[in-house]
Amino acid sequence: MKKFCFFILILILISCQNDDYIPINADAELDGFNTKSYPDITNITELDQKLLQRLDSVTDGVGASFFILPDSDDYANIPQDPLNLITQKKVELGQLLFHETATGGNPKIASMKATYSCASCHHAAAGFSAGIRQGIGESGLGFGINGNSRIINPNVPLDSVDIQPIRSPTILNVAYQDVMLWNGQFGGTGTNAGTEANWTNIPENFLGFEGVEVQAIKGQGVHRLLIDKKFARIFGYKQMFNRAFPDIPREERYTTQNAALAIAAYERTVLPNQSPWQKWLKGDVTALTNKEKRGAKVFFGKGKCYKCHTGPALNDKKFHAFGMGDFDNSGTAVVLGNVNFENVKKGRGGFTQKQRDDYKFKTPTLYNLVDNGFFGHGGTFTSVRDVIEYKINGIPQNTEVPLERLARQFGNISTLTENQLNNLTLFIENGLRDPNLVRYAPVAVNSGFCLPNNDPVSRVDLGCD
Repeated sequence: MKKFCFFILILILISCQNDDYIPINADAELDGFNTKSYPDITNITELDQKLLQRLDSVTDGVGASFFILPDSDDYANIPQDPLNLITQKKVELGQLLFHETATGGNPKIASMKATYSCASCHHAAAGFSAGIRQGIGESGLGFGINGNSRIINPNVPLDSVDIQPIRSPTILNVAYQDVMLWNGQFGGTGTNAGTEANWTNIPENFLGFEGVEVQAIKGQGVHRLLIDKKFARIFGYKQMFNRAFPDIPREERYTTQNAALAIAAYERTVLPNQSPWQKWLKGDVTALTNKEKRGAKVFFGKGKCYKCHTGPALNDKKFHAFGMGDFDNSGTAVVLGNVNFENVKKGRGGFTQKQRDDYKFKTPTLYNLVDNGFFGHGGTFTSVRDVIEYKINGIPQNTEVPLERLARQFGNISTLTENQLNNLTLFIENGLRDPNLVRYAPVAVNSGFCLPNNDPVSRVDLGCD
């Protein structure tokens, strides 16, 4: 059945790729639901039963377990790259390297050395995104509460700034992706099979790793990080490398690639498995409010959000065009001259160079959206409710997108009632928000420097001074 994802795309973007849209009566309940399939659930209400019934119906009887995220130390059940198996020692090293501002060792401006890290644009306080519309690494200044006050240092040349030309996506649930970035260009297997002709500037793809690993390798150069033997020795990471990579000869152990494999192993374990939705799926029927449960019914029913936002991570591995706005029409965006923004704007098509892929962007996960506050690949939305209504209204922000490139389901759905809209918003904002992501951030890093930023203003904001 080709019913489609009304939605929500929420976050940003994207909804379903299939252009055939057949509305159905999603409010019709199935008969014969058996709560014995869920022996761990007690005190179940009629509302819970109806929601469980929905989950059964959209998963061909698999039910709630289809959407459950594993524990973060349950490596056997976390999707992983067969060339980079997850181990505890890799995760421990990767967590520190990801947050270690001493890795900022190759800046354009000498005074910016050791002031930034991977976590500058992907930190726990913003749901492992940036907390601002465009993430800033080198030459950024400040942090605020959740990264919201970070700005470009006004005392440095603009061309020294490492600022993202597109909204920094979260690292939550990256284990459930085989390619990375909004256009999916990082990754040498799976989804990117057949795109080898476009890897000229991404030779790392030829190493055969999945996207998380490739991004961690490539990103060190792009974002002016430096992790080598000298770094490992000076900042006390040699022993951790030794434990994480005991089978690699010592002369090959302290490298950019091994650092990246540790970082990627850590990133794969960053899962929002303590969200109310996850707790409800595991049998705690009190974890969601009744309004959030009704919102989940809309999500998995009339809204058809699940058609694209599916599986444990609530995202598919596809790319969709919904005409959301780009940075260059924002009035406050910073797009540096060394960025080929025409390619950026075309999303997947900018990478594959295939017209049919133009203006399509990868489906995002929906967890912890409100921690970041900016939605859409260009960050042109600032509320979840606005994204939902945008999808319903079907009026594209970006007039450059040819109408024939827009997904047919854009605006071609049944209008939700006010209560349904409110409940759906509550489910996404609250039900899918893990309130304890700080557990994935270290208290300190080996250098003793401030994290995730180490510039003077950030140190004050973060209480490091």
